[in-house]
Amino acid sequence: MHKPIQPKVTLVGAGPGDPDLLTIKGANALAEAQVVLYDALANEEILTYAPKKSIKIFVGKRKGCHTYSQDEINQLIVDNALTYGHVVRLKGGDPFIFGRGSEEIDFVESFGIPTAVVPGISSSVAVPAYQGISLTKRGVSESFWVITGTTSDRKLSNDVALAAQSSATVVILMGMSKLAQIVNLFQNQSKGASPIAIIQNGTTPKEKIGVGTIDTIQQVVAEKKLSSPAIIVIGEVVRESNKLKDFYHDYLIEKR
Repeated sequence: MHKPIQPKVTLVGAGPGDPDLLTIKGANALAEAQVVLYDALANEEILTYAPKKSIKIFVGKRKGCHTYSQDEINQLIVDNALTYGHVVRLKGGDPFIFGRGSEEIDFVESFGIPTAVVPGISSSVAVPAYQGISLTKRGVSESFWVITGTTSDRKLSNDVALAAQSSATVVILMGMSKLAQIVNLFQNQSKGASPIAIIQNGTTPKEKIGVGTIDTIQQVVAEKKLSSPAIIVIGEVVRESNKLKDFYHDYLIEKR
């Protein structure tokens, strides 16, 4: 006699790319999964934590290439939970930082299916850290903004203009297509000399980085052929990084 299906959904943050940055709790949840739905920013090596017999479904979205719409993903989560039992929804970074995790949880719970959330290490913090960039530093930066570069209506967030007026560190996710606009906003605040780092595929073997100032970064991006997925970090803490300070030391000498 078969046990009745007990549907459950666990939303797991996969971290920023390095599979070793998956949490122990996330690995434990995967080990109990009947089905794993994973996105484009989740390192596929992490799938080895799931049972070999579990069903693994790629539901990733990239700019201009969506395997499933968000509504279809929501329904897939529910359908698989009702059919197979425990579904792990594996999302890159932290699922509640621009990951639409709360939307998925709300949809699942509307069917009376129990849910759990395992936070992930957000790329907004981890990717700069891998380059020695501390988003806050005593005497340099008292706070940081984390902003989406592209809103749901495909426009640059209005918060970027507000952040440009502050002395805080500014971290922009999904902002590469809006880089010219971002540069313009900071230049309008007389911050053309502000340090900036752009880190592509952070914490992975494919990581690439470009550093400069607001005034020079577009040329750096072109020379290094940087593209999405990438994180933009703006602020004096970039200059303070042990890994990057030599660049800024040499840059200042050249500018004299």
